[in-house]
Amino acid sequence: MHLCQRVSFIAQVTIMKQISKSNYKSDKLYPSVVRAINSILERSLFVAPVDVLIASDRLDKIRFEDWRFGRIPYLERVTNSGLGNLNRILRIVQLHCQERGLKPSHTIYNRWGKGPKTRLRFSKSGDANLEAAYATHWVAKKVRDVAETVEEPPAGRSQQATENDIG
Repeated sequence: MHLCQRVSFIAQVTIMKQISKSNYKSDKLYPSVVRAINSILERSLFVAPVDVLIASDRLDKIRFEDWRFGRIPYLERVTNSGLGNLNRILRIVQLHCQERGLKPSHTIYNRWGKGPKTRLRFSKSGDANLEAAYATHWVAKKVRDVAETVEEPPAGRSQQATENDIG
């Protein structure tokens, strides 16, 4: 493979892996992220990306608390998932919550415990967009919104047929 062919191939693979509004439901991480979001909304009025990571077993609660107390320099260091998967999860959370009508609310994560309340970092790079994605909580407008869950249609049935069966 020539150099220009290799660069073109790498660019195509990178484009294919980007999560968009039109393809996020077909991502292999989508079902586990949606299950986590639904589980969180059963007991809370908002969804935080860190809660999704905990609910989907990609972040241990004890390590999360260590990070909150400032014992870990950045959250990504202690997750059970690669950076590519974490980025895809953040994007799926964003797109799914937008589709459900949840409203974004930026949250500041400060260190817990005694001492100065310094701002915590989520990523090693400290990229502003990535930090904002982790810090965005998705808030339900009403209690009714929490009760609505998006379920996958049974295999072999269309979404429209499933909706007609319900209502």
